[in-house]
Parts: sequence; structure tokens; C-alpha cells
Amino acid sequence: MDSVELASALERLVRLFRQVTTAGDLSLTAAATLATLERTGPRRLTELAVQEGVTQPAMTQLVGRLHDAGLVERSADPADGRVVRVGITTAGSDALAARRAERADRLAELLARLDPAERAALAAAVPAIDALTAGVHNAPAATATDHRTGAPA
Repeated sequence: MDSVELASALERLVRLFRQVTTAGDLSLTAAATLATLERTGPRRLTELAVQEGVTQPAMTQLVGRLHDAGLVERSADPADGRVVRVGITTAGSDALAARRAERADRLAELLARLDPAERAALAAAVPAIDALTAGVHNAPAATATDHRTGAPA
């Protein structure tokens, strides 16, 4: 399988995950932001924006909504009190766990429709998926750019 075929398959997988998300659920960006905070601990707003591939104003708005919902907390950075750090709350972790459990239940229903060889092939791919995504999470954060001009944001 070449990278174009793999990219296409992964796009279909992302669509599937969007379809198994309930209408009242967190957006993909909100869930990804909570997952990042859960995985890495409190982060600066600017770091979160770069990590999630959104502008700083968009991340500020998202964090405001997550804060209002009690899913994140804001605090001053210990190294620079003028900088805001964002951390996930217990309610945020609980919301993320509930989202994952619901998706897992829905995915289990879909997996049950596959034959055993197809399920085994998917299970065999998990280590490679983990290695691929670990490379993304462990890579140095890219500098945010304005997608219209290509200039640093």
C-alpha cells in the first residue's frame, strides 16, 4: 500500500469516527485538546494552538468554552505569571473517558460485522498506528503559520 492509499484509508477512518460521535458530543478539536492536556499535562495556550493546528484566537475561544463547561482550568505559568497555562480537570478527564467508551461501544458493533480475518488485520495494525502517532506527538511542535500567506502567525 502506498502513502496515497493509506492517506485515503485514514481519511475514511476519520469520517467513521466522526459518524460514531453523538451530536451533543465534544468537537474533534475540543476532544483532541483535552486528550493532549491529559497526555502532556498543563500547557501554554500558544503551545496548544500549535499542537492542535489552530490559530491562537481560535484556541483562546475553545479554551474559554471548555473552561465554562468545567473541563479545563486556567492558571498562571510558574515561570511567567503573564502567561496562561491550561490543564484538564477531573470533569474533563471524565468527559473524555465517556466519549472514548461510547465510541468503543459503537466501534465494537461495527467490528462485530467483520469476519475474523478482517478483525485480526485491524488488530495487527494497532502497533504500527501507535508508532506512527507517537512520532507525531513526540516531534517538536511546528511553528504556527498563516495558511493564507505561509508567513509565521
